[in-house]
Amino acid sequence: MIGLGTIINVGAIIIGGLCGLFMGKAVKVRYQDILMISVGISIMMLGIGGTMEEMLSIQNGALTSGGSMMMIITMALGALIGEWMDIEGKMEHFGIWLKKKTGSSGDHAFVDAFVTCSLTVCIGAMAIVGSIKDGIYGDYSILAAKAILDLIIVFVMTVSMGKGCVFSAIPVGIFQGVITFLARLIEPLMTEAALSNLSLVGSIMIFCVGLNLVFGKKVKVANFLPAIVLAVAWSFAPWA
Repeated sequence: MIGLGTIINVGAIIIGGLCGLFMGKAVKVRYQDILMISVGISIMMLGIGGTMEEMLSIQNGALTSGGSMMMIITMALGALIGEWMDIEGKMEHFGIWLKKKTGSSGDHAFVDAFVTCSLTVCIGAMAIVGSIKDGIYGDYSILAAKAILDLIIVFVMTVSMGKGCVFSAIPVGIFQGVITFLARLIEPLMTEAALSNLSLVGSIMIFCVGLNLVFGKKVKVANFLPAIVLAVAWSFAPWA
């Protein structure tokens, strides 16, 4: 069944979030705070690991790095486009709308939890590659593996940040669902070079999500989302 991977992923996020809500009531605030910092540090390390995996390679027995120019240019241009589009602001407005519709007006952390958790589980090559494979071959194995990871991440984030995290299932469902539907059109674009660039830029953004969790919101991560599209486009440029 095509689309089953996204359904499994969305279901896992909801289950993880609901379990986190149930457990969160029994966890004292000081434990929630240290838990959020530990999650932030873990997400930062995931971002660093993904970035280094794409930038570093061994050639002729020596460690070399690459992709620096692509990273700098796509991140800078992507940030400018994202700031102009105010993607972060639109996500926050959607979060505020959800907050009102779900009767969560008293939950001051709802919007931040929704935006932060949504970015954490949406960004990355697994979501795109998994959705393409699901859409073309009906192979949902990658999304099933992502579902397990997301369940754990959302569970821990919900315990520390609140029920706004549960609603990250909405953008994941829309994002992965659209890619699954358009899989046959997107597949030719997902070359090895394109996936490498996507993973590099996506990992940097994941690092920024962790940075915000540890040190407070300092980076408008959503405004960097256009950089992912630019990173894929870069792989088809004559100089790439």
